Amino acid sequence: MGEQQTGKHGPQLDDELERETRGMVTGGHATHADEFRETEPVSDDAVWDPAARPDPAQPDDLQSGSPPGMSTADVDRRSALARVLTGVRYPAYPDELLAHIGADAPDAAAESLADLPDRPYENLADIAEELGYGRESHRF
Repeated sequence: MGEQQTGKHGPQLDDELERETRGMVTGGHATHADEFRETEPVSDDAVWDPAARPDPAQPDDLQSGSPPGMSTADVDRRSALARVLTGVRYPAYPDELLAHIGADAPDAAAESLADLPDRPYENLADIAEELGYGRESHRF
């Protein structure tokens, strides 16, 4: 019994297990190749309170959630327009847009589309800009 065993597996298997786990012991980070196996980081930041007053240090467009170049009302009107015009194939003329929305669309939407100049519109942003809803200056 000259050689002492360090574990229940035997010295050869102990050495192999030590080599396999060396990265976890000395690396200081997870060694999983699959990111989904790693634990999520925990934040020490305060929990967001939707009822809290807005931070006056932030610009108004960041407080409201609207992109730069558009007001909150512009975003709401463009969203309503997008819901009405879902499925339109562009480029489209105003008469095609009116035919697409049909009779069950809100009167305000039909009136605004009827007032559009007769030209092809490339996308929803083109229509919204023509209606005066504003256009975002850049995307995030």
